[in-house]
Order: sequence, then C-alpha cells, then structure tokens
Amino acid sequence: MSQAEIEQRIHRVLSEFEAHSPFFAGYPVNQDFDYTKLYPLLSYPANNVGDPFGFSRYLTNTHETEREVVHEVAELMRLPADEAWGYVTTGGTEGNMYGIYVGRELLRNPVAYFSQDTHYSVLKILHVLNVRNIMIRSQENGEIDYDDLRESIRINRDVPALIVANIGTTMKGAIDDLERIHGIAEELSLPRYYIHADAALSGMILPFVDDPQPFGFDSGIDSIAISGHKLIGSPVPCGVVVTKREYTAQIGRAIEYVGVLDTTLLGSRSALSPMIIWYAFAKHGREGYRQIVAQMLDTAEYAVQQFNAHGIPAWRAKNSVTVVFPRPSPYVVFEWQLAPLQDIAHLITMPHVTREMVDKVIADCLEWPAET
Repeated sequence: MSQAEIEQRIHRVLSEFEAHSPFFAGYPVNQDFDYTKLYPLLSYPANNVGDPFGFSRYLTNTHETEREVVHEVAELMRLPADEAWGYVTTGGTEGNMYGIYVGRELLRNPVAYFSQDTHYSVLKILHVLNVRNIMIRSQENGEIDYDDLRESIRINRDVPALIVANIGTTMKGAIDDLERIHGIAEELSLPRYYIHADAALSGMILPFVDDPQPFGFDSGIDSIAISGHKLIGSPVPCGVVVTKREYTAQIGRAIEYVGVLDTTLLGSRSALSPMIIWYAFAKHGREGYRQIVAQMLDTAEYAVQQFNAHGIPAWRAKNSVTVVFPRPSPYVVFEWQLAPLQDIAHLITMPHVTREMVDKVIADCLEWPAET
C-alpha cells in the first residue's frame, strides 16, 4: 500500500469520526477529553504484564501508576487502599469476569444469580467459567426481583451463592438494593456467599452525589468493576476491577521468566490505559468529578422534563443519567446513535451531551415519530 493510500485511509476514518461525533447521545461514553500530553508514550513498547503490585522483569511498564489508580478507585468504592487489590482492565467485561472468577475460586462450585437486566457479558462469562447460574426476573424499573431472588436461593440454599448486583443497569440505570440482597442471605442463613458489583457507569457517579444508594465495599460487596471509557473518558476501552487483597492471595502463581505473580486474567496488558485514567484523575480531582456529575444529572433532569413537556413519556432512576423513553423511529435511533431495546430507548447525558443536543433529539422524535 502506498503512502498516499495509507494517508487516505486515515483521513477517511478521521472524517467519519468527526461527522458522527456531534450526534453521539445514546451510549455511556464520554467524548470530553484531551490526552495529547500522553501521545509521546506511544513511541515505546510499554507493557504491564502481570501483577501491578509486584516486581516485573519487563521494566517498560506503568505498574506504579496502575497501583495509584487502583488505590484511588478503591477509596472511592469505600475500601481502604491497604486492603485493596486490583488492576486496570480492557473494560467492564474483563472486570466482571475477574470478579466472578474470584468468587468462583473462593466459593468452589457456586450457583450464580443475576437479573434479566444484567449486562450481556455476565451470562457469557458464566458460560466461559462453567459456573452454574440462574437468571432472576427484573422489576419494571430494571432492579432485580427480590422475591424471585429469595425463592431461587432458598431452593439452592445448600450451595454457595455468587450474586451479581447491578450498580446501574445498561438500559435503565437501575441499582440493585445491596441491603435487601444481604437481608435475603441472612434470612436464609447462607453460610457462604459472594457479591460482585457491576458498576460500569454508576460506579463513578455515586461517590460524587450527596445521597447515593449503597454501592461500595462498606455495603458488603466483594468485588467491583467500573469502566474507564465511560464517565472518565478515554480514546480506548478500559476499566478498573477492585477486590480485597486477601482474596487474590489465594489465586496467584509465580511466573519466573517475567518475574511476577500471574494474578490477572490477561498476560500482556496496556500500560497506556493506567496513564489515561491517572491523568484524568489528576486533572479533575474529586471536586472536579463532583461538579461534572452534578452537571450530568442536571442535564438528565432537564431531558426528562422536556420530553414530558412535549408529550413523550420519559423517566430516569435516582442518581441516574440514563433517560428512558419510548423507542423512536429508526431514523432517530440511527441519527443520534441511540441504544434501543424492544419498545424503549435511552439517551445518556454524558459530559459532552448538552441541553441543546437534548432539544434536537426531542425535535427529531417529534418530526419523525415511531412507526405504529
């Protein structure tokens, strides 16, 4: 391929990205970021192979930065840094897989429970890890059906329970009630159970609101996964998984030729992703994220009010930036890159989604109504 053809391909892809960017309203991905200061790092074959909390013979790594990221996320999730272990993942799916993997190893042959509204990655992970599982009904608002959960666990109460709790479901932003889940486990006198929290988006929202639902380790979870390319914002998919240090001590094994414990799911891992997340944390700080989250929630409430004012029923869960409304026409879904499921769709008021964008989405919904 000639140099001209290479440049033409790059220009074409860039033009497509630029054309679609102003109409990105339906997915929980933050476009408001600038990592140009990190570009020089792309000149090196950096690799975070192995456990970020151990020494690696591969010295071109960012393990120190990765540890800082894990400690920051752990504290946000209400786990003291000295009790935490984790690493920067490729995204929510890997984070969910690691949490479920740890739960499987600790419980030995558990039954896993998850709701209909749980992210599609969880069922896939349970199949890959060969974990017996039961899908629990969801309520209309997206929360797990606690009565169905209680009955399903009761029938299998002799088997350890691995429960996947949603801290913000994909389509409705619903948060499963950790206190009620623990109450069920105590009522049934479960001898052993493990709770993994999928907090891909809301895990970076709830630490910064005044009245959050229970979401962290202080509410009895055993592991949690967040996404870095969602609220934090990143040009590449990434995330963070955090669990208790005492758990992973039972899992790792030494790999001599890289001089580090094998405790993560992957071998070679991105050394750039920890720098991206660290840079965002350093730039904004906790107070900066509190302001960002407040702005997102304000825009979400504006969207609900404006949809309803124009005769389009819309709603959102408490502390959620996911605005749910009836599925519009295929044109509107395509134009604004909305996420549809059956008879609903949603837009998500990420930092780049403005009130003006919301108004345009509503105007298009009114101009091109859904087919009946």
